[in-house]
Amino acid sequence: MPNSKTKIAVILFPGTNCEIESKLVAESVGMNAEIVRWNSKASLSEFDGFILPGGFSYEDRIRAGIIAAKDKIMLAIKKEAENGKPVIGICNGAQILVESGLIPNLHEGFDRVEMALAPNVNPFVSGYFCSWVYVKSVGKSIFNSSFSDGEVFPIPIAHGEGRFVTANKSLIKELQKNSQIAFQYCDKDGNIVDKFPVNPNGSTLNIAAVTNKRGNVMAIMPHPERASFRKNLPDKFLKDFADGESFAHAIKVFEGMKKG
Repeated sequence: MPNSKTKIAVILFPGTNCEIESKLVAESVGMNAEIVRWNSKASLSEFDGFILPGGFSYEDRIRAGIIAAKDKIMLAIKKEAENGKPVIGICNGAQILVESGLIPNLHEGFDRVEMALAPNVNPFVSGYFCSWVYVKSVGKSIFNSSFSDGEVFPIPIAHGEGRFVTANKSLIKELQKNSQIAFQYCDKDGNIVDKFPVNPNGSTLNIAAVTNKRGNVMAIMPHPERASFRKNLPDKFLKDFADGESFAHAIKVFEGMKKG
């Protein structure tokens, strides 16, 4: 039964298309999830956490995530994040968090955009790229808390602008110092190889996910909600599971969110 004390809002913007999967996986770890429209009059203070799902909010006009990042509901989500509530942005949701200044938020209290999610760079596809990759848990956030240090697992990506970049060279050093890099693209043995296909989009330091300093807000480009159940995984990954197992590694992202 869902735990009524852990109530999660799955935020639906025009163009969001992963809200159902996000709601399902939140409920599968015992949270009570509700889809909340971007123009809802409901008070977000009644929720214990927030998921910004993937999709193409406002058709990705201007650039991915920028219009949704300026929506009034994001002001309310910022306030709740400042109170320590967990917020995860997945794919387009990650782009929204970066454009809103919630990630990496090295200067708390400022609406400063410090990073960008630039167009993918790989030798075969210009723009949108969809594939299964491996990532490694390397951070100290709540979203890493259910993983063992350095745990490697398969997860799908599906984006055109997923390359974490910044013009501020010192910012990357700060992210490393603060353990704000939550997940990195790697090979099946956990090696961080800055080369396609291990790094599928050219992201700086193979970054797949970044958190704020407090560790309660995370922007992740791969889709954990699409890799949380054993039945989601391609056959080549199933040899790692015992008979009868229902869940896959990625569900631990949401288990960590529940623990808060």
